Amino acid sequence: MATQAQQHSTGTTVQWTMEADYLQACNCDYGCPCEFEAPPTRGACEGTGVWRIATGRYGNVRLDGLSFGFVARWPGALHLGNGVAQLLFDERATPEQRDALLQIASGKAGGMPFEVIAMTLSKVLEPQYVPIEFKLDGRNSQAKIGRVASMTMQPIKNPVTGQPEGLRVDHDTGFIFKVAECVSANWQASAGELNFAWPSHAGFVSRVKYAN
Repeated sequence: MATQAQQHSTGTTVQWTMEADYLQACNCDYGCPCEFEAPPTRGACEGTGVWRIATGRYGNVRLDGLSFGFVARWPGALHLGNGVAQLLFDERATPEQRDALLQIASGKAGGMPFEVIAMTLSKVLEPQYVPIEFKLDGRNSQAKIGRVASMTMQPIKNPVTGQPEGLRVDHDTGFIFKVAECVSANWQASAGELNFAWPSHAGFVSRVKYAN
């Protein structure tokens, strides 16, 4: 049987699949107009996201329990391209798992959503391998990606009563997630030229399934 490296060199497509919990935060207003095919709230799109894999594999390489994420900026709507991204990977991954996650997240292994996202990027910074803390707690989830990025979620509050709201997006044609809890995200990121801090902006908590 060919090794993963041999499969890469011969151009053979390695089959991969994953089910993961996903947290996303951006600089848009709550709900994020990008989910409705509208321009980003502030013109440019700045965001971060992190996946924690419940079950996953890349060929024969198991990915269960590992996390990976990104920090990115697009000067306009995502589909217009010219984005810059920093990919971030779980430092606990073995060399084989690191290669597998890089092949998937870079879009080289094909499959949604990474194949499409890669097409919108004009620059990808050197990948980093960092400790990733991921706490799933519904609308109060949080994550820390090394010293590069962090996000803390909380329910969106009713502006009159101050009570927490229960809001969801159900996006049949969404390519990053189909259904997600809408939350208020306090987040920041610092990776080379990508430096952001956005308190109380759009965030999402979701369970996703991907494959090529």
